[in-house]
Amino acid sequence: MAVKYKLKKDDEVVVITGKDKGKKGKILRVDRKKGKVIVENVHVVKRHMKPNPLNPDGGIIEKEMPIDISNVMFYCKKCDKGVRLGYKILDDGKKQRFCKSCGEVVDKD
Repeated sequence: MAVKYKLKKDDEVVVITGKDKGKKGKILRVDRKKGKVIVENVHVVKRHMKPNPLNPDGGIIEKEMPIDISNVMFYCKKCDKGVRLGYKILDDGKKQRFCKSCGEVVDKD
């Protein structure tokens, strides 16, 4: 069963541990079953690729690899740091994410 995470695609996050500690980036993809995220310009590796339909030239390409979701935190622009998120349930029954440090609403719907 997939675990519930508060991070979503297109969230701005900061890496809190590992070789890319301190880097900020946007989440490109979330794998809830494996507990991994792919973050833009974080954990970039070089791969030797043969020519294929997606990459007709082949050669050495750089691509982002997944990192564990526990190694990233949501980046709050108001606090200017990585923060934890909470949920508020609105009167109409919808859930809304907010920064636990400053109370700023994250989801602008």
